[in-house]
Amino acid sequence: MGDPYADGRFLTTQWSVVRAAGKLDGDLAREALTFLCQTYWYPLYAFARRKGVAAQDAEDVVQGFFAELLTNADLAQVAPEKGRFRSYLLACMQNHISDVREHASAQKRGGDRVALPIDFAHADARFAADSGEGDPNRVFERAWAMALLDRALVGLEQEYRASDRGELFDTLKGELTGASGHAYETYATRLDSSEGAIKVAVHRLRKRYRERLRAEIAETVADESEIEAEIGDLFRALGP
Repeated sequence: MGDPYADGRFLTTQWSVVRAAGKLDGDLAREALTFLCQTYWYPLYAFARRKGVAAQDAEDVVQGFFAELLTNADLAQVAPEKGRFRSYLLACMQNHISDVREHASAQKRGGDRVALPIDFAHADARFAADSGEGDPNRVFERAWAMALLDRALVGLEQEYRASDRGELFDTLKGELTGASGHAYETYATRLDSSEGAIKVAVHRLRKRYRERLRAEIAETVADESEIEAEIGDLFRALGP
């Protein structure tokens, strides 16, 4: 689908395709939904764990959820009031966990699966290292925000490496994460450049990161008017 801000216009997004499933080809909508689920599976895993699902069962619950969502869901009936993908996804997951508990029949290993390349191997360790916040919805929102930030950062790194600016990215990326602790003079020495050039490079790096973050958010909302509100929600989720 590409970057919705690549040419300054708000293009059709992944979630827009899913929402329009009743008018578009169903396979296209499911492909878009698969991409979104593959990208944002961890917030669902964290949510399930905070809901009391044991580590050994959480993978099966998430996989079963995807199997149900991707193979049985009538995408044409996606509720308009669930305009943002994360709202829709969370509501569906809450219902799925309730159903699993009611019938005591989580999807078991070797049962129905969906072909999503999801790395569950380190999910439990990641969950243990995350915030100790106990509210499942809060955990979901925070993990969702972190996933968006991570995707924007990965996309930015790929962009810089593709244009032979990998060393520049490696040196300055701490300016995006707040983990630098270095003065521009240090960067200039390391890159054999001037402080003035480094200031410009950091400014451009931050600007492009913001653009990529907006692009990632655009993939999960149905309309451009929702982006600013979603950004606000993202940073509130990351707050204390």
